[in-house]
Amino acid sequence: MAAVTLEGLDLAALLCSRVCHDLISPVGAVVNGIEVMEDDADEQTKAFAIDLIKKSANTASARLQFCRIAFGAAGSAGAAIDLGDAEGVARGMLEDDKTKLQWGLPRVLLPKNRVKLLLNLLLLAGGTIPRGGQLAIEPIGEGDTMGFKVTASGLNARIPPAVPTLVAGEADGPVDAHAIQPFFTGLLARACGMSVTLAPEGEAIVLTAR
Repeated sequence: MAAVTLEGLDLAALLCSRVCHDLISPVGAVVNGIEVMEDDADEQTKAFAIDLIKKSANTASARLQFCRIAFGAAGSAGAAIDLGDAEGVARGMLEDDKTKLQWGLPRVLLPKNRVKLLLNLLLLAGGTIPRGGQLAIEPIGEGDTMGFKVTASGLNARIPPAVPTLVAGEADGPVDAHAIQPFFTGLLARACGMSVTLAPEGEAIVLTAR
């Protein structure tokens, strides 16, 4: 296992690839819906296509809003972000018919990188419950030095094997677009003077940043 070092251009390219991965499915569904309507289909098929376009456009919009804060600049250097805004984008990105988010954080302003870390921590937590379940987020401490605890509960909850080492900044080989998000989470944590842990707790997985 070796420490990972990435040039700025490579990090930016991999994060862009990750964002494209999140967006390609809903955007592709919008295109498919438009093609169905252009084929002069019957009214029932057109209604289905319109519904597909609406749902897919909403999904794409929610993912863009999330990625803007989680991966993007989202304000000037040193800016603070409202945790209420973070809750909104997190629900739009993570909640669906299978997964629910229990938000236990106060509505306060926190430094930008700390909020980015929170959103990336939630993404990691979502990856531990591939069949869905519940993500419960609560604070550790308060004020500008607040940390976070996320409990992921769901059927067959598990920690993906490579994630802890990637968060620690290490890997067996090159970091690709699939691995960049946990690696980026570790970068954010270290930039905030924090560390991230993932551990099983009963049938749940608990992630902490403190």
